[in-house]
Amino acid sequence: MPLLLSFLFAIISNILLAQNSKESEIRRLENLEREAVLKVDTALLFNQLWSPNMVVNAPVNRVVAVETTKLFTRTGRLNYASFERNIEKITFNDDLAIVMGEEILKPQGISENAGKIVTRRFTNIWKNSNNGWSIIARQSTIIKVENNDSK
Repeated sequence: MPLLLSFLFAIISNILLAQNSKESEIRRLENLEREAVLKVDTALLFNQLWSPNMVVNAPVNRVVAVETTKLFTRTGRLNYASFERNIEKITFNDDLAIVMGEEILKPQGISENAGKIVTRRFTNIWKNSNNGWSIIARQSTIIKVENNDSK
């Protein structure tokens, strides 16, 4: 019996370590993607983090293809003075990682709600392929817009 328990403990430990390793990688990529959006690092976003087939249920209440998201990025409509992302849950399903939580950002320039503090709920879906992890789908919904009283 002790041998069986040791064997089961080893299997469960390996499963948990693999899960923690995948979760750490997704958390790293989520932060990398957030920083790339904040810095408008189009090379990293367009060539590595966003799938060429990504679809977005955008906070403007429209479903758009990745090309529209790229256009918004290139033309300054996705431009933030600050951008925080609080991950609440990461779930894995085969080669997919589903990330959910809250984002708090301050748009600037010609972005919608420029100068205000915007809180939204988000879901990012990452897919692991031969090229690594990339976002294949994203949803974000604005839940609160506040004036920035720190001016």
